[in-house]
Amino acid sequence: MATLVIMPQKWPSRLIASSLPKYRLNKSICASIKNNSKSEVRKEDIVIVGAGIAGLATAVALQRMGIGSLVVEQAESLRTGGTSLTFSKNGWKILDAIGVGTDLRPQFLQIQGIVMKSEDGTEMRSFNFKDEDPTQEMRAVERRILLETLANQLPTNAISFSSKLKNIEITDNNETILKLEDDSRISAKIVIACDGIRSPVAKWMGFSEPRYVGYCAIRGLGSYPNGKQFDPKVTYIYGRGVRAAYVPVSPTKVYWFVCFNSPSPGPKITDPSILREEAVKLVKNWPKELLNVIESTPDDTIIRTPLVDRWLWPGLSPPPSKGNVVLVGDAWHPMTPNLGQGACCALEDAVVLAKKVAQSLKFGNLTVEDAFRSYADERWQRIFPLTVRANLAGGLLQMDNSAVCSFRNNILVPKLIRLGPMLEHTNFDFEPLNFDSV
Repeated sequence: MATLVIMPQKWPSRLIASSLPKYRLNKSICASIKNNSKSEVRKEDIVIVGAGIAGLATAVALQRMGIGSLVVEQAESLRTGGTSLTFSKNGWKILDAIGVGTDLRPQFLQIQGIVMKSEDGTEMRSFNFKDEDPTQEMRAVERRILLETLANQLPTNAISFSSKLKNIEITDNNETILKLEDDSRISAKIVIACDGIRSPVAKWMGFSEPRYVGYCAIRGLGSYPNGKQFDPKVTYIYGRGVRAAYVPVSPTKVYWFVCFNSPSPGPKITDPSILREEAVKLVKNWPKELLNVIESTPDDTIIRTPLVDRWLWPGLSPPPSKGNVVLVGDAWHPMTPNLGQGACCALEDAVVLAKKVAQSLKFGNLTVEDAFRSYADERWQRIFPLTVRANLAGGLLQMDNSAVCSFRNNILVPKLIRLGPMLEHTNFDFEPLNFDSV
């Protein structure tokens, strides 16, 4: 018997909302679904671990294929903290395919291009996306609104909050039992682990911890309640071992980040006043517009993150599935944000896996194990190169050698960089989520 054991942590009783209306910004989405007897085992066809972007998108994609699922989430409600995510055209194609694109688009500004500046504010290069690729679509989306929009697509009893996974057991009969912190148990035919970068399920499968890449990011979401006019472009600013960017999300919100080299991840810092002070100190002599955005950021949106990734070396990394348990998104392939593809790739995983699962469960074309292997083979070909490219791009941009930075500012950016190769990774095709294409 294989068992995953996660250190216990006290959580409130599990919640679900069978008697409440559809989730609309309501933390009390769920009411109790505790079993009368802890020895009872609840039967589910598919259980998704984690109600983040990967988990909710997978649940919605499966629903589009006529397949229900239960999402178990350790937090008491949707984890809507944080800032925003940038989606390129591949991400928007999938958001359309799972039925939420039209709800999200009107809320966020379309980004028309990028501007690259040196730390003194000198513009080195600018691009307009449509000049290179008329089909390109890029918008920054608030994480809170994205999660709530995805959750709204699911039945009211589809998400079980305060449901922290304690361990997984695969019995001698190949039955998968999920034991939760409240000692309730779920028997699942399929388990889809979307439990994030530090995934306990990935560790159980034999994956190494994600590797720290040598730099951290402070992020925030500037707020302008009365509105403020910003050029609808991503503005990148490069220094020595430090870089920053800001981009308008909506007429009242601006996302920003500051990346800085650090030999170690350092202590976890959550005090927003300390993080704001650190960010301002790093870019204190940089363009005033960036400093104004940082100063206009509410405390509850400022976060600091050590950046990590995991390279899925062929023949060395474990497969992303074990029996009827499979990994999706950051749980399988954490990557640095230098290409803006982490969330997009999680969405891609969701639709590809949903098709494979439908082929197995609804049409019997594949066994579950074969469906997972097909998913792994298809996704690895895209995920591994993107992870490597994102890492190498970040390493180049974070260099603090004066000669290298001079080459970047005077030759590489102004004369050599082309927009086409920078956008090539946003091309992604997939089969539509309908029964005819299964």
